Amino acid sequence: MKLGLFGYGKMGKAIEQIAEKQGIEIVWRIRRGDTPSPSLLRQADVAIEFTRPEAAFDNVMHCLRAGLPVVSGTTGWLNRLPEAQNFCRDNNGAMLWASNFSVGVNLFFALNRRLAELMATRPEYAASLTETHHIHKLDAPSGTALTLVNELIEHTDQYTGWSLAPDVPASDEIPITAIREGEVPGTHLVRWQSAVDEISIEHKAYSRAGFAAGAVLAAQWLVGKRGVFGMGDVLGV
Repeated sequence: MKLGLFGYGKMGKAIEQIAEKQGIEIVWRIRRGDTPSPSLLRQADVAIEFTRPEAAFDNVMHCLRAGLPVVSGTTGWLNRLPEAQNFCRDNNGAMLWASNFSVGVNLFFALNRRLAELMATRPEYAASLTETHHIHKLDAPSGTALTLVNELIEHTDQYTGWSLAPDVPASDEIPITAIREGEVPGTHLVRWQSAVDEISIEHKAYSRAGFAAGAVLAAQWLVGKRGVFGMGDVLGV
């Protein structure tokens, strides 16, 4: 497999290390400010995109217009994601976006959905979410936190939205606390609290390696497919 990289920061370099260990050739690396030609893009079988929110949509669209399958892990551009997904479907392309590529996090998503289903009939419990990331992360709350909270909203009747601290949430909003400190790769804690007890589930990443490995796995899976996908499709959860 020949792989192209949009973004060559810490995540791009972590992906490169894992890909090269698996014998995957990196045929191009596109950094901030570069405008790739379709002929360059087509040298790859698939692209992985980890850049910045303001650049992600254009990067994904460059790939789709060139007929190149693209895996995107950039968060913070959800307002334009449906536009890219619709273009992909209309033009028989292939794209896979996920808020988090870690296998463990995607299992955590499944656990979060199941717990939400159980708590849907327990109005005495109130949900909240805390996420902690490194100080370089640009978006808050994180894309992973938004996935978690949207799943809670989808699987319960008591919530219709969320509120980011320090805003005071309404009764039908799930409070999210976003902490930025040090070089924390990513920690997500979902808490259900009543007057007498608490149930919580947590995922804690130790490094970027899990995210990078999942992105490479997704890229390998996407080659030869057509459509719009997520990590749940890759893992079958």
